[in-house]
Amino acid sequence: MNARVVVADDQSVVREGIVMLLGLLPGIEVVGSAKDGEEAVALVAELAPDVVLMDLRMPRCDGAEATRRIRKDHPGTQVVVLTTFADDDSLFPALQAGARGYLTKDAGGEEIVRAVQAVLSGEAGLSPSVQRRLLERVAMGPPPSPVSGPQLPDSLTPRELEVLVLIAEGLSNTEIARRLHISQATVKSHINNLFAKTGVRDRAQAVRYAYVRGLAQPPGSAVT
Repeated sequence: MNARVVVADDQSVVREGIVMLLGLLPGIEVVGSAKDGEEAVALVAELAPDVVLMDLRMPRCDGAEATRRIRKDHPGTQVVVLTTFADDDSLFPALQAGARGYLTKDAGGEEIVRAVQAVLSGEAGLSPSVQRRLLERVAMGPPPSPVSGPQLPDSLTPRELEVLVLIAEGLSNTEIARRLHISQATVKSHINNLFAKTGVRDRAQAVRYAYVRGLAQPPGSAVT
């Protein structure tokens, strides 16, 4: 029996290429495609696929948030991430959101089929490079526990809050990437996500948002 698959990717050429590739693979039937996380969630509710092949960095609703919503509301659908990036800021949030597989876009057709079959069998469908990264992380020991505190507004993640504060400090994307030791593409992804969550349209509005909610202090403000 074929695995029923939905493909989610915001780049139309990439999405169509993945759909075409999957159409040539044994044991897979593509039942839908989505251009962002919101469409992916809606398609899962409509079509109840077995697996979603999920890109991470998409507008409106990113892949990690879409994965979280799908796994919460439609536990019968598994998620395999298919993305360009395998850095910590991409990998671990996706796995924590409930993704059972994680592949980079240089994966071949056979590797995609193996990952889909693995997650449907209750196993993990991880590329070799991701497996190595996880083993390296385990060898390093657990990360420090986050300091408990009030819930962040608008469902911002701690990393998105860090980026917002640095925007309020006037740092450019390049400077934020250097400060946080992440790529500029990751910075842009965090900015897109926090803009979508907070409803701001540009950096000036983001700075005002941070000041109004007490997440950052305007220059020259008194520190008590």
